[in-house]
Amino acid sequence: MMGDLLVDLLQEKSSLLSKTKSEKWQAISDMPITNSEFSILERVYKNKPLISHVAKRLPFTRQATHKFIKQLEEKELVETKKANLRDKSIELTPLGERCYEKHLALKKELEKMIAEEIGEMNVKRLKEILKMEWGI
Repeated sequence: MMGDLLVDLLQEKSSLLSKTKSEKWQAISDMPITNSEFSILERVYKNKPLISHVAKRLPFTRQATHKFIKQLEEKELVETKKANLRDKSIELTPLGERCYEKHLALKKELEKMIAEEIGEMNVKRLKEILKMEWGI
């Protein structure tokens, strides 16, 4: 068990959420999508951003982002199109939209489960704290 340091507690809960979310996704879908790939789908949903803009907003290297996008294209979840002479845009396919929406519903279900366990007010307060600027 980890200590009482905030960083450790946040990391432990984050890992638990990621693992639980992945397991639940695998139970309801035969489409294998990693958490990293879902990060891209989330930024592309209902948008057609440039790939370079997506890459800047992710905690991955540009090379890793391009690799994930290539994998999403192979799964027919996204399409890339030439936006101008040097940039490509990315958008979800209908299958990509359905998968993202199903994943969003799963995340809402997880949040509901957490609220049932720790209370709605604690979830609300936790969200407020996590949205604050932490000075780091």
